[in-house]
Amino acid sequence: MSRKGDTMARKKSKSESPFLGRWRIVSVSQWEDEYLDEEVEAYIEFDDRGSGSFQFGYIQGIIDYSEGLRDGQPAAEFSWEGGDGADGTPLTGRGWAMLKGEGLQGIISIHMGEETDFEAKRTGTTRRPKRK
Repeated sequence: MSRKGDTMARKKSKSESPFLGRWRIVSVSQWEDEYLDEEVEAYIEFDDRGSGSFQFGYIQGIIDYSEGLRDGQPAAEFSWEGGDGADGTPLTGRGWAMLKGEGLQGIISIHMGEETDFEAKRTGTTRRPKRK
């Protein structure tokens, strides 16, 4: 039964994010290319729940992201927590990613530590990488 003037809020349909899925990190500015795939194939991944993960070298993290604009372009901004698998040091940080052509570019920052630019290419898969 409805009364005149009553309205029910409807959830807006959300278009699929251009960031969803797994992206292969192909370069970072602060480490040698050989370091990227030291433990697994370097990646950054965004899911449809505002979460994700990344790993390059021994540095890995779980992402909490939101989408917005950066310089007028769609961007994913995130905080992360994880660690350095080489020595077990816990790490946290923040970062962002933007589409650049068919790829992704952005920055991953370690709290009170390094900051690195990265570039990535879409892999077409959402599976976790296999450990070496």
